[in-house]
Amino acid sequence: MLIREKPLLQWQQLCFVFFLFISLLLHFSHGDVGTAAKYPPPYSPTACFGGDLSQFPTNNMFAAAADGIWENGAACGRQYFVRCFSASEPEACVADQTVQITIVDHTESIVSTPTARGTTMTLSSTAYKAIVNSSATVQFVTIEFLQV
Repeated sequence: MLIREKPLLQWQQLCFVFFLFISLLLHFSHGDVGTAAKYPPPYSPTACFGGDLSQFPTNNMFAAAADGIWENGAACGRQYFVRCFSASEPEACVADQTVQITIVDHTESIVSTPTARGTTMTLSSTAYKAIVNSSATVQFVTIEFLQV
């Protein structure tokens, strides 16, 4: 009597491919993880564009980049999708809220004082308030960001 093992092996391979495909579909996070603080006005002059106020998006969704993404100024004008996904305070993040920001400055040269130093991005007050609940008292949050 001959035992056929080939169909079983094909079935296992098919199951593996199926589960691999499903796991890729369920993987929602495709960005980088970092931290973000907020900084208030004044926002100008900036390391990217000096005193040119036309650099700022009209919706005030902008940020300063830290060394990790600054790349000697190459980050100027880059746009990122940013969302808050955790903080030291429960329910600090606005659920399911993602904003699109533009890099206009370097965190080492911003004019005003941020709520925390050493973060990946320092967001304008408007951008920060869009992803962090106004009642939250946290100085910084953990973010996911993806270059547009």
